[in-house]
Amino acid sequence: MIKQKSDITAVKQTISDYFQKHVDVTVNLGRNKILRFCGRLSGVYPALFTVSPDDKGFLGKTSYSYAEVLCGSVRIKPSKQGRTE
Repeated sequence: MIKQKSDITAVKQTISDYFQKHVDVTVNLGRNKILRFCGRLSGVYPALFTVSPDDKGFLGKTSYSYAEVLCGSVRIKPSKQGRTE
């Protein structure tokens, strides 16, 4: 059994603290495929949050649920570049 580190409300609070800030996102796509990108946390909603990637190769926004963060398939942290746009 996997030991749960936190609950969904703590994850929601942490994500909402990053609202409108630049973040580094790491997504585990399975089968040893990892996607990493930087972007701005553009939306925080009751069931999910959206990130607008800085890279022009991405089209639109990406959205993730809080459960994906809780499970560990998505990791989000403040960007070390310290952009203030």
